[in-house]
Amino acid sequence: MTTDLENDAQKDASGEGESVVAPREGRVVLAATPIGNVGDASARLVHLLETADIVAAEDTRRLYDLANRLGVRVGGHVVAYHDHNEHLKADGILDEVEKGATVLLVSDAGMPTINDPGLTMVRRAIDRGIPVTCAPGPSAVLDALALSGLPTDRFCYEGFVPRKHSERLQHFRSLLSEPRTIVFYETPHRIAEAMDDLASIFPPDRPMALARELTKDYEEVRRSTVEGIRDSVVNDPPRGELVLVLQGASDEELRHGVGAMASLGVEDLAALAQARAQAENVRIKDAIAEVIAEHPLPDGSLPNKKEVYNAALALK
Repeated sequence: MTTDLENDAQKDASGEGESVVAPREGRVVLAATPIGNVGDASARLVHLLETADIVAAEDTRRLYDLANRLGVRVGGHVVAYHDHNEHLKADGILDEVEKGATVLLVSDAGMPTINDPGLTMVRRAIDRGIPVTCAPGPSAVLDALALSGLPTDRFCYEGFVPRKHSERLQHFRSLLSEPRTIVFYETPHRIAEAMDDLASIFPPDRPMALARELTKDYEEVRRSTVEGIRDSVVNDPPRGELVLVLQGASDEELRHGVGAMASLGVEDLAALAQARAQAENVRIKDAIAEVIAEHPLPDGSLPNKKEVYNAALALK
């Protein structure tokens, strides 16, 4: 008669009693980094920097600088992962995740994928059935929105304002009848031109805010109107990283035609131009130019001036 101890010993000898260790499941973690104040780094970010097997960083120098300021030793393998190489590196990194690695993805500031690299890896991870999660944290978009004093229940984020004058105008025109609060990014060396174009499209009394250097020592939020912000940019040029927050179109603006006539046909525009030319005693070409500027198409582009002119001649 064998005892329980003897049975256990026999199982150990045969290997029958060995426990099976399940393979570790890898994952991708998108982690937000401070946008200015290093004190905003979360305890979870610190832990991930210490324990992740791979850290994919937009700029490895900035990663190590952040780690030094946090007093953290980056424990895993660090790889550069930025706009110029993410399409090439994403799958190789995800291969390691499938083997059980935890990959930490960080950008220079804020949340990856929001005007920063990361979307390619997220999409390919989803396609491959690889777990993806977030370690949330600082966000310039949300900070500026919250500090602006403008409606926060509905908003849209439009990223950086287009660089070219013509593209800016078209983009702004497409948003003229947007009822939600609108958030943009802009740089100091383009802010004056951007505000000139914005002021040429939106009502001058539309409420607006400009936030700069968020969470830093020189944080500033200017709250005014489109016209007021444009004037402040000229008289006191802002420095640092800028976020623009623009109130959406009001019900009154929409009722009185701000962006409401964008779907008018060529003949309708011609009739409006002809009526204006007669009422204001201006040339038909000038009246057409005014009417077209006031009635952009849904994508922000303008109706064809030549077609409207030909239609106006036909009406005569």
